[in-house]
Amino acid sequence: MTAISDISLTDEQRVQFARDGYLVARGMLAPEEAASIREAFMEQNAGGPVPGLSEVRESRADNNPADPLSFYPRMMHPHRRPELAVGALSLQYMLDERFYPILCELMRDEPVAVQSMFYFKPPGARGQELHQDNYYLRVSPGVCMAAWIAVDDVDAENGGIKVVPGSQYEEIACPEKADPAVSFTSDYVPVPAGMQAVHCDMTAGDVLFFDGRLIHGSTPNTSTDRFRRSLIFHYVPESSEEMSEGYSTRLTFDGFQVDHITAAVGGGPCGVLHPLPLH
Repeated sequence: MTAISDISLTDEQRVQFARDGYLVARGMLAPEEAASIREAFMEQNAGGPVPGLSEVRESRADNNPADPLSFYPRMMHPHRRPELAVGALSLQYMLDERFYPILCELMRDEPVAVQSMFYFKPPGARGQELHQDNYYLRVSPGVCMAAWIAVDDVDAENGGIKVVPGSQYEEIACPEKADPAVSFTSDYVPVPAGMQAVHCDMTAGDVLFFDGRLIHGSTPNTSTDRFRRSLIFHYVPESSEEMSEGYSTRLTFDGFQVDHITAAVGGGPCGVLHPLPLH
């Protein structure tokens, strides 16, 4: 494992993040690490959705057996299941020391790990419409940060992630309704005037770091034989005072639980009558 002292951002990366709200750390994980993550999650899901781990909602269209996501829904908070191989692996990478110096510099604070997710996105799966992560996490003051690990090579064909550079300077928006034919989630944040969404091609092992206000999402996987698997973590600044309920894990990179962050109140940008759902 690379030592913390050997990792730092280049001046070009600092400028890019300040301008665009994201950066890609190429080759942060070795190919064999990406392969081990991929194999562990595929083995865990070999029999289909896992109770208490896979996100299955009775009202969702992806419960249709014809939908690829009915067998491969995303896994939420796998780090909370340390008795499972995927749980131990998620917690290991969630607190991986290679992420620490980058998060510290980008967040200008000590990072606190609060969420893990795994997306399978098999061939034919719908995407996830454009959205902003801090709409869900509701971190204040400050904003959450994501570390998005490409577990496969990702591009436009297999529904790789797309971002809207510069949108991190926009306010958190109240989403519109997404088209369920192309998005498995219901929220959609339009691209602001004068901006555009661009695909962020990545190789397995690359890590995308991005601001929680950045508008991002993905298109459907139109390939016939390529998954687009990704392991994703969210972090918040240690100086945060409040955050959405439900994110009970709040770990420093030393493994200590942070207890001072209270539950966010009110309804967020959609108004007090529309409380925000958990991500």
